[in-house]
Amino acid sequence: MSYTAYTGSTGEVSAVWRPVADVPTIDRPATQARLVAPGDVTNGQFGLFEWNMAPRAGGPGAHFHKTFSESFYVISGTVRLFNGDNWVNASAGDFLFVPEGGIHAFRNDSDDPASMLILFAPGAPREEYFRELAEIGETGRRLSAEEWTELYARHDQHMV
Repeated sequence: MSYTAYTGSTGEVSAVWRPVADVPTIDRPATQARLVAPGDVTNGQFGLFEWNMAPRAGGPGAHFHKTFSESFYVISGTVRLFNGDNWVNASAGDFLFVPEGGIHAFRNDSDDPASMLILFAPGAPREEYFRELAEIGETGRRLSAEEWTELYARHDQHMV
């Protein structure tokens, strides 16, 4: 395991506090992403988003990432998580870790809202991917197969 350790001997004042009112969101008709701690806040060490889903919100298809891991912690409701082999119904307190290259997906297929935390490590700028998807949805812009391939490649999103 490799990480950068603090080498000082007295500690330093370096904590980052973000009150709830300062947390930006990406709002879509069926989902809301609260960008609690994107990589630019955590010095690239991790990204932490709260992902809120309306009933029957669906979710992304099976995919993987080459440069970061992704973890899911269910806060409320039932989230369908795909571990690369099976879909499981995850409820509050359930956790799924997906290392780099691990195939995964998630969705809300239930009649109730659901919420989870998504942790990216290291802190890839995933908020840019979600903002771009939101812009495409809001404007009604249609992408060609080549444009989707390019968008996914730019954001380390490899669909299977």
